Amino acid sequence: MSAAAFIGGLADIEALERTPYDQAIPGRSTYALIAGAAARFPGRKAFVYLPDGELRTAPRPVTYAELLANVNRAANLFRDLGVGSDDAVAILGPNIPATHYALWGAQVAGRACPINFMLQSDHIASLLEASGARVVVALGPNAELDVWATLQRVPGIEARRVLRIDATAAPAAGSFEALLQAEPATLTFDPQLTPDRIAALFHTGGTTGAPKLVQHTHGNEAHTSWFAHRFYGFDEHTVEINGFPLFHVAGAFVYGLAVLAIGGCQVLPTVTGMRNAAFLRNYWKFCEREGVTALAAVPTILAGLCNTPVDADISRVQVAYTGGSPLPTELAARFEAGVGIAVRNILGMTECAGLVSIEPLHAPRVPGSAGLRLPYTEVRVVPWRDGAAQLAEDCGPGATGVIVLRGPHIGPGYTDAARDAGMFERDGWLVSGDLGHLDAVGYLHVTGRAKDVIIRGSHNIDPGLVEDAFLAHPAVALCAVVGEPDSHAGEVPAAFVTLMPGVSVSGAALLAQVTPQVYERPAVPRRVLVLEAMPTSAVGKIFKPALRLRLIELKLAEVLAAAAPGTQLAVTAREQGAAPLAEVTVQAAPDAALEEKMRRALGAIAVRTVFRFKA
Repeated sequence: MSAAAFIGGLADIEALERTPYDQAIPGRSTYALIAGAAARFPGRKAFVYLPDGELRTAPRPVTYAELLANVNRAANLFRDLGVGSDDAVAILGPNIPATHYALWGAQVAGRACPINFMLQSDHIASLLEASGARVVVALGPNAELDVWATLQRVPGIEARRVLRIDATAAPAAGSFEALLQAEPATLTFDPQLTPDRIAALFHTGGTTGAPKLVQHTHGNEAHTSWFAHRFYGFDEHTVEINGFPLFHVAGAFVYGLAVLAIGGCQVLPTVTGMRNAAFLRNYWKFCEREGVTALAAVPTILAGLCNTPVDADISRVQVAYTGGSPLPTELAARFEAGVGIAVRNILGMTECAGLVSIEPLHAPRVPGSAGLRLPYTEVRVVPWRDGAAQLAEDCGPGATGVIVLRGPHIGPGYTDAARDAGMFERDGWLVSGDLGHLDAVGYLHVTGRAKDVIIRGSHNIDPGLVEDAFLAHPAVALCAVVGEPDSHAGEVPAAFVTLMPGVSVSGAALLAQVTPQVYERPAVPRRVLVLEAMPTSAVGKIFKPALRLRLIELKLAEVLAAAAPGTQLAVTAREQGAAPLAEVTVQAAPDAALEEKMRRALGAIAVRTVFRFKA
């Protein structure tokens, strides 16, 4: 594709939108995009799978012709097993070729439901029940990633048909891969795919509480997957490292189907993806060997790569795309200066098939920006007031509000329609929950989450701006600012940081040095805690709920120790439904007066607390 076909600004998007939609996209289903690429580039590599992180191990390539044949075989197999268009296939597997066959084949026969295999077994059971999955495809026994043992603990799993991914070069009889080879390489049925047919169910909303399944149509997923490459600067010659899991929209669409749709190649790094220590150690050498042109990583991985010496020729690598959590401006600048690769940012959501906006490669990086809206979509910033998005109003350029969007990528809602309120709103608008603003040239800037806003008294504090102040300090590698419970102000800011390699500095010293740079006095953190590593989600995002729970434990322990000196106690906090619950274990016989004294000390701290006495 010529550079002229790539998007470099809002004017290019508006010019493209003058083309009728059906002429601007070659297929309105995920299968049509894959089949189209296979027709154009049957002999090109779709995947290069790395069985382990050692350079001496031979990779396993998969061509587009092989990919399409195996997607067809998977669809035939699922239909043979009774999967109809309204039935789901649950998939618990890493980002390896066999899991792709299951994911895209399930969308032809019925609906795919990829599940995070790192969830607790009872949560997996809830997702299986909510999806109505007739068939489960899961990674079999594996020394590096023990999905199989987790699956065996899932209540009711014995009542479902389970297919085992072998993931070896010579799959055993009875494995998913062996069953595929017994199926025809072309479809044996007419799937009758339409843009409005449900293609997938993706879970979202964290790892606790009732299951929350987002419905994607084929049209939703095709929209994001097709138009993304125009921003990325990708074509059939692109070679990208995709270490994201397929239960996440980034692995499946943002960096997955978006590359498959145009005939590019994905390097899939081992069953453990970007968590494989050997692969990360040899990262740059793999880039050279495989001719990598593009990287895809969350900001925490970029921070790690900043500290990984470049020991190979990486001159072909043009760009590192990142998203999943806010991209600190200092980190992007450090990566570009130290590694010499351009960084561009993305904003995505599960509810819109993975993409809201993208920073174009063929335009300068705009610090703090998440890029431009996708073609044929609308993105607005509206006031957030009284706990809701005010859809009848707009914020002016540069004014902060909540980001809302609509377009062909917006899903029809959750499987439980009762949960749509506040997210899937009237007239097709999706309320992202992200705070930000649009600048004068249409670039979207994200400053935080509406639910992440720290409310100190009646004063709203944007944690992203405080994090930027800490990340500008040369000792700080990562920073996360969250609310600490406070009996007077409701909550106050507290900062967690990790340090650059070889650096030693206390939290108190950092706080003293950074305080003058914080944008306003009420936003100065009450404390700074230095961590060895940040808690992260399955895709490497900083997991702020874990940090909030840690602050609850710390704060309550301090308050109770002062209220009842000499009393041995321990505080543990966990999420229960939508709110945290603190449990205080007191090493003493039941004492109503002592419990009342401690409850009074907690005062107006808005955390539900239970006391347990143990003599």
